[in-house]
Amino acid sequence: MAVTTSTACATRSARGALLLLAALAACRGNTYAPPPPPEVTIVQPTQQEVTTYSEFTGHTASTEAVDIRARVQGFLESINFVPGTDVTQGDLLFVIEPDLYQARVDQAQANLQSAEAQAQAAEAQLAITRAIFERNAGSRTDLVTKTQARDQAAAAVAQARANLQVAKLDLSYTHIYAPITGRIDRNLVDAGNLVGAGESTLLASIVAQDRIYAYFDASERDLLRYRELNRRGQTVAAEGQHNIAYLGLATEEGYPHLGAVDYSSNRVNPDTGTIEIRAVFPNPDRVLLPGLFARVRLPFTRGQAILVPDVAIGTDQGGRFVLVVDENDVVQQRRVQVAGLVDTMRAVETGVTPSDWVVVNGLQRARPGAKVKPTRTTVAQLAGAHQSPAAPGATPSAARAASPAPSPAAPSPAG
Repeated sequence: MAVTTSTACATRSARGALLLLAALAACRGNTYAPPPPPEVTIVQPTQQEVTTYSEFTGHTASTEAVDIRARVQGFLESINFVPGTDVTQGDLLFVIEPDLYQARVDQAQANLQSAEAQAQAAEAQLAITRAIFERNAGSRTDLVTKTQARDQAAAAVAQARANLQVAKLDLSYTHIYAPITGRIDRNLVDAGNLVGAGESTLLASIVAQDRIYAYFDASERDLLRYRELNRRGQTVAAEGQHNIAYLGLATEEGYPHLGAVDYSSNRVNPDTGTIEIRAVFPNPDRVLLPGLFARVRLPFTRGQAILVPDVAIGTDQGGRFVLVVDENDVVQQRRVQVAGLVDTMRAVETGVTPSDWVVVNGLQRARPGAKVKPTRTTVAQLAGAHQSPAAPGATPSAARAASPAPSPAAPSPAG
């Protein structure tokens, strides 16, 4: 009986030890293990000569625009052009009742001849009166009277001559010629209607289209920055030279039209904080019309710049930033000042150096001050990984935006 009891106690002790060991093993299995560092892809910035650009929106306008108006009153006799076609300077456009004004010229010519005859008679009478007075046979009063009559006759001649000139001008206004070469609008008055009655009736308009202006506004901040960079000699156009301008219409890709800035206002509009700028563009194929919406692109600076992939640029309430991995694989946040976009790369003016390693993939997993597991790559490898096949014949707009700009002295600005 004693043996049996001893055996039972030993069995219970062994079972308790096993349970204790299992409990200890379970406790050791639930010990917290930190997760591995997040994996990120990093790349070093590149450095190369690039041109930065500023983009604006505006509208086109004709370099010359003329309203054709009636300067004399009369019935419109004829219209001598086809609406919507090109006219050349000196082409006859309208004729306004010339017979009436020709008669007025003839009348003024006759009045001039009459005044000249009277002037000759007054001069002869004065000569006779002066000869009599010199022989002490006439009075001074007669001499003064005849002198006055001569002078009045001379003034009448001058007035008649001026009236004749006015009549000839009015006659010339009856034939209206194109003052410039360009495209003429439709006629706003039909033949047979009275024009010029109390007002200068608008008959048509002509706009020149060989060259086109583009007007746009630049902000005060852009203006001050450009002037400062120009003073340092860092702008594409040297001081005193006209800057190149590129223009694109609403339906065009990129900026296919090349021109030059030829004017900027002499003051900033205090209501809008902008300054008006104008560029002129050749228009030999007449693609550009006055009044179109226009996108204008100006080269800003050209020089060595640090470029990082645009996907690496983050934004928060403090501004733009990039995440940089240091030599200990710890993430740091760097505030940056960015410039223009070149292909898929963004120019960075301050905040990073070519020796830094910038996070381009895994940005959501990287936290400033935390350790990461970086994988290094190059800009070329990154671009190849993200490159997608393009449609045959397609031209990426980004490549067009990064194409080298011509020399600022290449176009000769007109105007």
